Amino acid sequence: MFTRMASTTHTVWVTTGDKKNAGTDANVSVRFHGGEGKASTDVITLDNFFRNDFERGQKDTFSVTATVVENIDNIELWRDSAGLKDEWFLNIVEVLCRTSGRKYIFPIYRWIKADYHYRIRHLDTSLPSDTDPFKEQREMELAEMKKLYEIEAQAPGLPGQVKNLPEDENFSEDYKWDITSKKLSLKLTSKIQEYFTGTWKNLEDLTNVYTKESLFIPDSAAHWREDEYFGSQRLTKVNHSVIRLCTSIPANLAVTDDMVKSIIEDLTLQQAMDAKRLFYIDYKVLEGVPCSGGRMICAPIGLFFVNKEGKLMPIAIQLKQKPGKDNPVFLPTDPEYTWLTAKLWFNNADCSYHQAFTHLGSTHLMMEGVTVVTNRNLSKSHPVFKLLAPHSLYLLAINTRALGKLVSPGGWVDKAMSIGRLGMFEIVRRGACAWRMDVQGALRKDLENRGVLDENVLPGYYYREDALPLYDIIKKYVSNYLALYYDSPQKVQGDKEIKDWGHELVKPIPDGGCGLKGVPGDGKFETVDQLTVCLTSVIFTCSVAHAATNFAQYDQYGFPPAYPASMNGKPPTDKSPLTEECVMDALPDKATTLDTMIITKILSDKGTNSLGDFEVNYVFDPAALAVVEEFRHDLKKLSLVIKEKNNKRNPRYPWLDPEEVPNSISI
Repeated sequence: MFTRMASTTHTVWVTTGDKKNAGTDANVSVRFHGGEGKASTDVITLDNFFRNDFERGQKDTFSVTATVVENIDNIELWRDSAGLKDEWFLNIVEVLCRTSGRKYIFPIYRWIKADYHYRIRHLDTSLPSDTDPFKEQREMELAEMKKLYEIEAQAPGLPGQVKNLPEDENFSEDYKWDITSKKLSLKLTSKIQEYFTGTWKNLEDLTNVYTKESLFIPDSAAHWREDEYFGSQRLTKVNHSVIRLCTSIPANLAVTDDMVKSIIEDLTLQQAMDAKRLFYIDYKVLEGVPCSGGRMICAPIGLFFVNKEGKLMPIAIQLKQKPGKDNPVFLPTDPEYTWLTAKLWFNNADCSYHQAFTHLGSTHLMMEGVTVVTNRNLSKSHPVFKLLAPHSLYLLAINTRALGKLVSPGGWVDKAMSIGRLGMFEIVRRGACAWRMDVQGALRKDLENRGVLDENVLPGYYYREDALPLYDIIKKYVSNYLALYYDSPQKVQGDKEIKDWGHELVKPIPDGGCGLKGVPGDGKFETVDQLTVCLTSVIFTCSVAHAATNFAQYDQYGFPPAYPASMNGKPPTDKSPLTEECVMDALPDKATTLDTMIITKILSDKGTNSLGDFEVNYVFDPAALAVVEEFRHDLKKLSLVIKEKNNKRNPRYPWLDPEEVPNSISI
């Protein structure tokens, strides 16, 4: 006689995380609860016979029989410590009630401790001020995160970083992110190692080393001598946010009308300034920066003019701050290679600041501190955590790896850059002291502060042209998202987790905070608008700002004369005619050039999905999902607009097409 088995009442899907040691051999059990005072099921064991369940990155399906709960409010989930590997990182549990047809989603994204009974609500999105029946669990988890995520600075004045990298912040597939392995692979596939010993004979010698397969010749190689290209580097390449409108000639710049009148279409300097056609870059911040290997960098001032064709042209370069006989103002009318050499030394300073602060300091390191305090203070159930999490994916891992591999003693920065690691850290320190979230971290204010917000000023400024609509789309997304959870200022003010988060954003680094300046309300968020501005700054920096400063690196650094990371010898101190041989002698040797080409090629590779296409989805609330879909729609529309613009632009500017902008700083 056979006993009829009860029919299946629920289907349960369990997705294990894709992290090291995420899978488990432990026994897993659940119960479904209908909320306070309502029915619950008996204990349900999740187990498929003859199948290895809960493996890393795996989605398992279970057909179970249980009491039908009319409306599942939360699940209770736990595991034991059985098996050789009982650790478990759980992403999501989904439950389909076959009787009602309702589907319930329980976002977990946690390491599941043995024998602890987790209670997770459907969609799991709530403010701490909301009625939370599992408040103790929330507080317990945050207490654990505060122990795991701590901030410290590597040296006084540097941005705060994670003290010890938590294990589950590591890359999910290490081989994809191993800089050393990638370097070796590129060397082997390029088959050009034999060309990289000794020094360069001439510029033609340098251009003969590229291949079509891996280390292709950058576009910069065709135009690097041209003044028009030198001007466009300020607007469309990696260091896009240093140029300023000139309203008065910098006090230390010894330029006169007589020097440049013939270069600026017979205008006086004052007339050019009145017409908003004069711009400058002053690298006083680089004065006295230490260098490695007996090398040096300049602290130059460059003056630029928008000509009648609307092109930004360099008109004067002074390589040191203090005017003098040994520090002349170099001009386009000087001997060809003398002027070219002055531009090389200016670009060496520019790339030193780019790599140290525009790239490392103001994106990687600034946002590392924000990521740490986010993990310390915002529960995984908090809607703001869910908003920010996709934009910090792998950030801590890449910072830890890059600093360990590239900015370590004797590493790539010491070998390939004039400033070396100590000079790099000094520039970061100086830049961090001046950085403010409400200026440099707020795009419109930054452009306004530099006098270049007006689209009629500085034509061809493609960074401004593409970054502004992206900033606005992100701000709209953040604003619409926050409106779902904060329908009054009182909800912001009463949010303890946001209060703690804001406090640690501004708390001094030695006291365990980020030490950020210019955070709206000084971190005491009183309104939804203040919180919107702060979150927009963070997401924009982790995505757009980093993309603009990172992904054109090979285009620039891959051909050293276009953007030399290091220079040999000393800068010129007079206007004596120089030769091509002098230029070649100043450039790094072949081995350093190869290393720079390879590293910047690796750094220019896109690491994560396009903006809005999140690798991990934390948002499941239907109203919030609608906001995310609108965000994606807005990005798609802008992508089409930018593609159309790039069909007509010269040069093209693909770096801020939303399809090319990753979600996070992961490379």
